[in-house]
Amino acid sequence: MRTLGIDPGTAIMGWGVVAEVGGGTLQSIAHGALTTPAGSEPAHRLLLLYQGLTGLLREYHPAAAAVEELFFSRNVTTALAVGQARGVVLLALAQADIPIYEYKPRAVKQAVAGYGAADKRQMQEMVRLTLGLDARPRPDDAADALAIAICHAYTAPMLRRIAEQ
Repeated sequence: MRTLGIDPGTAIMGWGVVAEVGGGTLQSIAHGALTTPAGSEPAHRLLLLYQGLTGLLREYHPAAAAVEELFFSRNVTTALAVGQARGVVLLALAQADIPIYEYKPRAVKQAVAGYGAADKRQMQEMVRLTLGLDARPRPDDAADALAIAICHAYTAPMLRRIAEQ
């Protein structure tokens, strides 16, 4: 089963596709980032993200998608922009009829690194080790997206068991 992980953002949207290859082993299929030009109108940036994401869905055919939940910090403007990017992601996934699972950053860190307050370097290293990569995934947003996909791959079996109850 292929899972698409998404780290939403307006300037940079990280993405990563992982697949289960048996025995609980995960493999990275591809990862990267959708970027938009600085200074572009917000609506144009969202359109570019939508077009890029729909292209990824056509290319990789994920069975599920995992998206990072919105994390409110101090910067409300950034939170609003990320919320808009998340809206584009949710729309594209819903149109493609791909099941959507959302995870808080702390839950992703707990699932991937075993520690809900793991720092960025720890997470990147755990993603590298989990997927058997030679180097830490770049850019950082892609590493975050792979972590979100890994979190879902680890969580999905339990979600299936609960649904069967």
